[in-house]
Amino acid sequence: MQESETLLAIKNAGIVAVVRGNSPEEAEKTANACIKGGIKAIELTFTVPNASEIIQKLSTKYAKDTDVVIGAGTVLDAVTARIALLAGAKFIVAPTFDQNTAFLCNEYQVPYIPGCMTVSEIQTAMRYGAEIVKVFPGSTMGPGFVKAVKAPLPQANIMPTGGVNLSNMHEWFEAGATVVGAGSNLTAAAAKGNYAAVTEQAKLYRKEYLRIKENR
Repeated sequence: MQESETLLAIKNAGIVAVVRGNSPEEAEKTANACIKGGIKAIELTFTVPNASEIIQKLSTKYAKDTDVVIGAGTVLDAVTARIALLAGAKFIVAPTFDQNTAFLCNEYQVPYIPGCMTVSEIQTAMRYGAEIVKVFPGSTMGPGFVKAVKAPLPQANIMPTGGVNLSNMHEWFEAGATVVGAGSNLTAAAAKGNYAAVTEQAKLYRKEYLRIKENR
């Protein structure tokens, strides 16, 4: 089966920046800082006020940059997913699996990345068309879980999120992760308004990912 351009863009990015924020402005500036630093897959979460508006602004701004892919996170249901898609989101991420959201994303031919904690949940998500599954929370599961899952399900594309940082990122990829989600360890400086620090951290993440990729 041929992979979609969005799926390829996510895989090529290697790292998905999980962008939150107490205000729309903070989230937008954080996303821009991550992209400037070389992390071009952005998961803008629906915990951000007026998240759909920020998704729309970012999608418009980077429409001509084929490396940049803007998605929506913390999508709990199909209604929210549709709002995100209409705003321009290219992929949908959720903390849990939801059947109706899976159906909607399949209908629109948009990647759906649901959060899973067991092999059974991962298998169910894949059965409903999830081409990447999010192991969440990664800090609880650990890289060993990814390695264990890949034994019976070698075809599974896994994205651990939560607990991924610069020092342990290589462990997740060595265990078999396809892509990783990076949140507070990447974007923490944004809460203090230091977006330049977010860009520098993004550069470090990108550099480490390229090192890991080269040594695979």
